[in-house]
Amino acid sequence: MGKIQVNNIKLYAFHGCLEEESKIGSWYRVDVEVKADLKKSARTDELVDTVDYVHLNHIVKEEMAIRSKLLEEVAQRILNRFFQELRMIRRARVSVAKINPPIGGNVEEVVIILTKKR
Repeated sequence: MGKIQVNNIKLYAFHGCLEEESKIGSWYRVDVEVKADLKKSARTDELVDTVDYVHLNHIVKEEMAIRSKLLEEVAQRILNRFFQELRMIRRARVSVAKINPPIGGNVEEVVIILTKKR
């Protein structure tokens, strides 16, 4: 088993329960980690034998563009697509952070983390 990480994907999106969040948006950071058998790709040096991190990033960007009230729902959609589209994945972890959330205080970020396994 091996691990592929795509860290610090920065995106501007419009998630949140407050009406103003749907209009002004905010910055988000997404980190993903997937576990898969990487022995074959380590031998063959072929993209078809591994989990393509470009595909992972593409899924994150598409799902983050769909407005949701809760970050949990966004993360779950990302995980679901990973498992639907990338059969090699055995386990995945998605972290979605809202930078400078509007929660009435000096808070750098709020983060939700979800995991899923096949």
